[in-house]
Amino acid sequence: MSLSLKTKRSLWCWLALSPLVVVVLFPFAVMLFTALKPASEIFVYPARWLPVHWQWSNFVDMWKAANFGVALRNSTVISLLSTLLALAVSLPSAYALARFPFRGRGLYRQFLLVTQMLSPILLVVGLFRLAAMIPYGDGNLVDSKIGVIVSYAAFNIAFAVWMLSSYFQTVPRDLEEAAWLEGCGRTRAVFKVFLPLAVPAIVVTAIFTFINAWNEFAVVYTLIRSPENKTLTVQVTDMVAGKYVVEWHLVMAATLCATLPVSVVFAWLQRYLVKGLALGGVK
Repeated sequence: MSLSLKTKRSLWCWLALSPLVVVVLFPFAVMLFTALKPASEIFVYPARWLPVHWQWSNFVDMWKAANFGVALRNSTVISLLSTLLALAVSLPSAYALARFPFRGRGLYRQFLLVTQMLSPILLVVGLFRLAAMIPYGDGNLVDSKIGVIVSYAAFNIAFAVWMLSSYFQTVPRDLEEAAWLEGCGRTRAVFKVFLPLAVPAIVVTAIFTFINAWNEFAVVYTLIRSPENKTLTVQVTDMVAGKYVVEWHLVMAATLCATLPVSVVFAWLQRYLVKGLALGGVK
């Protein structure tokens, strides 16, 4: 039975994409197989890709040794709250930048783009001194989740405003004006008409902001001291840094488990990602 044209096209597409799929999945395969090996099978010659003895208990040992549950909770809370805070500030700013003309608007957009060239690692010393000067509770913002959340939100606001304003300019102004003629005020028209149309762009911005906060290392490594406040990036690094003997099977298990949540979120929201990027590029 002959294949349909659509099936043949799909097969050719997957065949063309197969090298890219192999390159993307190769690190995950290495992490998985190493995480399932006993310690005695990791450094052997000749090297073996697949473990001889599949040791699933490595994930249980890693969870206890790395205090993984606490670090996972901290990363989730910090990433979510910093994303919400960044969006809360960026949405009205991007709307004003897209809808209200004012002097220096183009220069301000260029300034937002230039700020993305600065790496957070260049600012960690000043950020640490600033956090040490701000009172919080019985001490200051050093070794507190609030300091990390505010820092992550501050680093992502410029990117979020720049990305959202580019998309907001593609939403027709006529839709809001029609809502005004029907009796809606400006604020109600924004919530009832404008924001529902901007959901793809908001989701795309939230994805990138969440991933940036989840993967960030320099700021949290500088501000956080106590083990109960450490995130996954710092906790996995502590399993390697300063160790005379590194348990690579546990490190790979922790790295794999730290990568999976972001991968799942990215795959779940990819339809918004594609739609937001496609519509945001149309002027």
